[in-house]
Amino acid sequence: MSHALRPYLAAVRATLTAAMTLENFSSQVVERHNKPEVEVGSSLEVLLTPLVISRSKTEQVFIEPSVNSIRMSIRIKQADDIERILCHKFTRFMMMRAENFVILRRKPIQGYDISFLITNFHSETMLKHKLVDFII
Repeated sequence: MSHALRPYLAAVRATLTAAMTLENFSSQVVERHNKPEVEVGSSLEVLLTPLVISRSKTEQVFIEPSVNSIRMSIRIKQADDIERILCHKFTRFMMMRAENFVILRRKPIQGYDISFLITNFHSETMLKHKLVDFII
């Protein structure tokens, strides 16, 4: 890892680790439903302040925390057409296998290349620091 990239990744790691305090939270709208609030967006009081960690205009991480889930979107730096094609092929390859990567979303947020969704069930069954390491 280069020395220029180290502070950026350290900031992403610290922010994601801090946002990983998830708990089981049932829906306030529908009884006996437990959906990721960051995806549903029906109750604004359970959504926390979204964060953007930016290294440059073309290299960003967007973290949307809520009480029971986190959605993290990554914009990968693409300097030329070859990098654009490689990034598109790689992210498409991963998203086609989203069932195997349990926390990967099939469709990224508009303007980002790849998105992850971590729910409270993921943080209960998997080790939190390993989830953060996988994403970074």
